[in-house]
Amino acid sequence: MKILVLNSGSSSLKYQVIDTETGEMLVKGYYERIGQVGAFLTHKVNGEKHHFEHPAKNHEKAIQFVMKRLTSDHYGVFKSLDELDAIGHRVVHGGEQFKDAVLITDEVIQEIKENAMLAPLHNPAAILGIEACQKVVPNKPMVAVFDTAFHQTISKEKYIYPIPYEYYEKYHVRKYGFHGTSHQYVANRVAEILGKDIKELKIVNCHLGQGASICAIKNGESVETSMGLTPLGGIPMGTRSGDLDPSVVTYLMKKPEYKELISQVRKLKEDNPKVENLVEDGKIEILNYEELKVIQKLLNLGSQLDSIEQKEIFRLGMREMLTNLADINVIPLTLE
Repeated sequence: MKILVLNSGSSSLKYQVIDTETGEMLVKGYYERIGQVGAFLTHKVNGEKHHFEHPAKNHEKAIQFVMKRLTSDHYGVFKSLDELDAIGHRVVHGGEQFKDAVLITDEVIQEIKENAMLAPLHNPAAILGIEACQKVVPNKPMVAVFDTAFHQTISKEKYIYPIPYEYYEKYHVRKYGFHGTSHQYVANRVAEILGKDIKELKIVNCHLGQGASICAIKNGESVETSMGLTPLGGIPMGTRSGDLDPSVVTYLMKKPEYKELISQVRKLKEDNPKVENLVEDGKIEILNYEELKVIQKLLNLGSQLDSIEQKEIFRLGMREMLTNLADINVIPLTLE
């Protein structure tokens, strides 16, 4: 089978075509600035990278252009889209509903939308990709794979926060965990490399990059992970603090300079309805230079710490998290 794998962002689209019989990646690409001026596609096939500057006002137009690349004589891997067997979509948040990959139906799409409150930057983007494929390549089976699904084996006493239980019952506030597809894949590769049954292993996997998380895996199942309700918790990351005393935020919000900055951010959102989730996940888009400076000041992205201090903070955060995960066989590192 030949599978098209899509990872849809709010203004981007990453894709690969995988031959499942050989495990070979036939082509990969990255469409950037979808819906913006200067949209372009980077498309790599047969070891050669090709660059296309092509406007794409939405994900549907972007996928239409990608499909033309995939079926072209020079850049493609299909003679026609009849050779494409299925499409897989990466979806960040599956809530409690999804414990595994699922065939996409109208009901599944609705549930992904309902979980958008838990991943406001990611889930709506995944829906854009899914709905675009429904229009461009109708009748192709599509599967959703969720970052959170692998962590659904974590026990209740570990995923419930020590706050009023009604918040879980009413609003589903709990630890979900992320990077599940990465943690699951790496755990299975570790078992394969060691030549052991994964059910015999206890593994702590470290997924390290701009977004970073740690996962304890026992008998092939996630039993604990560092990220929580959203991908902002856990160990220190590129533009995310990781675990933080919640009073830090409320304390700073009372300071005059931050009150002014917060009011400016609110004004930006009011003036431009398209600007949502400005600082979610460290991602800043659709802003002009002056607006960008406001957000940068609010986030203090220009850190005053030198690189040695930053590394030490990260090291201590990693050590604290790993100390809590005892009885380990092996610690693989996954670098983004």
